[in-house]
Amino acid sequence: MVTSSDTDVAPTENTEHTAADIFEQKAVRLAKRERLNAASADRTGGAYPVGVPITDTIAQVRERYVHLGVDVATGDRVGIAGRIVHFRIGGKLCFAALQAGDGSRIQVMASLAELGEESLREWKDLIDLGDHLFVSGEIITSRRGELSVLVSKWQIAAKALLPLPNLHSELSEETRVRSRYLDLIVREQARRTVYDRARVNASLRRTFDSLGFLEVETPMLQVMHGGASARPFVTRSNAFDTELYLRIAPELYLKRALVGGIDRVFEINRNFRNEGADSTHSPEFAMLEAYQAYGDYASIADLTQRLIQDAAHAVAGSHVVTWADGTEFDLGGDWPRVSLYGTLSEAVGEEISSETPMARLRQLADAVGIEVAHPVPGKYVEELWEHHVKQTLDRPTFVMDFPLDTSPLVREHRAVPGVVEKWDLYVRGFELATGYSELNDPVVQRERFVAQGVLAAGGDLEAMRLDEDFLRALEFGMPPAGGMGMGIDRLLMAITGLGIRETVLFPLVK
Repeated sequence: MVTSSDTDVAPTENTEHTAADIFEQKAVRLAKRERLNAASADRTGGAYPVGVPITDTIAQVRERYVHLGVDVATGDRVGIAGRIVHFRIGGKLCFAALQAGDGSRIQVMASLAELGEESLREWKDLIDLGDHLFVSGEIITSRRGELSVLVSKWQIAAKALLPLPNLHSELSEETRVRSRYLDLIVREQARRTVYDRARVNASLRRTFDSLGFLEVETPMLQVMHGGASARPFVTRSNAFDTELYLRIAPELYLKRALVGGIDRVFEINRNFRNEGADSTHSPEFAMLEAYQAYGDYASIADLTQRLIQDAAHAVAGSHVVTWADGTEFDLGGDWPRVSLYGTLSEAVGEEISSETPMARLRQLADAVGIEVAHPVPGKYVEELWEHHVKQTLDRPTFVMDFPLDTSPLVREHRAVPGVVEKWDLYVRGFELATGYSELNDPVVQRERFVAQGVLAAGGDLEAMRLDEDFLRALEFGMPPAGGMGMGIDRLLMAITGLGIRETVLFPLVK
């Protein structure tokens, strides 16, 4: 039988491509495209046929023949297709490696004895690294035990006009984010992250479904932005002749669903915030929000922990996840719940409470170089906490009980004046999720919106606007509820250890 006498697969293109090289290679490949099209009897063939007769995926073939021995001819025939990621031309024997979209690979072997002189010559003349190729033939193994397809028929499935990047060196970060399609071809981690994200979303939906939550969709274009303290993107509707905002959060619409009697509701959605971009922030991002009637911020913390742990298990098979750099991180167990004011007091060496004077908070901020735009006491407290405490949280931690003046949609604490029943969940040093006991008193909510309006009038672009339609909905009665929001991109960061631009399939870049 036909076997490989040296290495089973070897690359032919192993250098970085200059602009001149790319121009030259494209010209050569365009000529091959013309030859393929000219040789095709109809429009179903050529360089871009409408389809090829696949019988099996590469992954199926590898799984089926995983225990095949060395130097075996099975007599079984398959038809497979994939992208050529390695290619070596010999005299009477040529090799290629085909890669499927999931990253699985298989060697294919083209021989003079099996194909004949003309077909083997066309193989050498018309095929390039990066082409999508269909082959049919017998499943064999080489003398080295490499699972292979001995080609009896072949066809270009799609001609690549540009050469692949070097498969044996790292892509630059710039190339990875601007040309994610190349990243997916070349880098296993990029492909794995896409699959991990799909597993996470599926897990979230399974957990919600098991608990009786309904998934809904709320508007992305809104006449009034709200549900978060953030600067919106502004657009305009020609049909309605009005200014509209891209959604910054679905909260106020999901609460309308609670008013309407959908007692357990969630949405996985896209949000848009016209703010800065860094390693944990993106102007466009995926968001999960959920609301549970007759819950509170304690029960919604339990739910959030379960959602994250279920998602980790779906990806890693365990609550202990392994990040891209090899670090293991334990998301299991019950996560600690600590007081924002208590941990800040311990860090600065004096008691800080909702009654601490603004002047003292400003002194503490000035001492460590913190500046607060449009200051209210709660903003100083939160900035001081981030400066002194955030970096000390190693394991997942719920930070409980926030200032009232920075949380206009949250119910006031049942025991502590000037504080609201809100938590932020910190994982890996960044905020992953937030949860509330929801404010459902329409009179108090109006007062909070009015206070936000004062901040907006003073130039605070992130302050909320008074939403009369939402207030009218509240006046029909919203049950007591717990609510939470979590960034899907950040959840992937917690599970994979990657930065936000790595977890987004096609991130926005300048």
